[in-house]
Amino acid sequence: MPDFAAIPRAASPQRRRVQVQPARRIRVIGVPIDLGASRRGVDMGPSAMRVAGLEARLEALGHQVTDGGNIRVEIAETQAAGNENAHYLQQIAETCTHTAEAVVKTLEEGMTPLVLGGDHSLAAGSVSGVAEFYRRRGEKIGVLWIDAHTDINTPESSPSGNVHGMPLAALLGLGPEPLANIFGYAPRSPPRTPC
Repeated sequence: MPDFAAIPRAASPQRRRVQVQPARRIRVIGVPIDLGASRRGVDMGPSAMRVAGLEARLEALGHQVTDGGNIRVEIAETQAAGNENAHYLQQIAETCTHTAEAVVKTLEEGMTPLVLGGDHSLAAGSVSGVAEFYRRRGEKIGVLWIDAHTDINTPESSPSGNVHGMPLAALLGLGPEPLANIFGYAPRSPPRTPC
């Protein structure tokens, strides 16, 4: 039987210094979109985050927060769904273009955009804005996509026609075209496998 007293104990945890990042100037941009999904309701996300005290919590961390309001989004009941393989594609592309422009403007003003949504389709706009800002500076971005789904469907491969399953495909330049060519070029971030 082993002598447990002879087994060394783990060193007691030492206090670590937490290095606080410098305060940021943050602009909150709401994108209350639910056109990309088959279930309604996620358009309330930006309002819910604001009501829950997002601004106060960020300010408590030392950041300066400005609320940039919401990007205008069409309401599904007032629109034709369009192509059955990519519902509301034109309306979503328009919303994503406005989102991308707001993100570029925010970065040009030296602020950090914090985009609140909405369904996943808005990523085609938010990431396009970041990519465009850095492209103008001669730099590239990388995207680390973490999701339960790949969101890399195209209208040809989508089983549902829901555009919220297509933003990564758009960012990689695979389509659908109105989302893939925001700012007139694609891809925003070329696909690469991890090293």
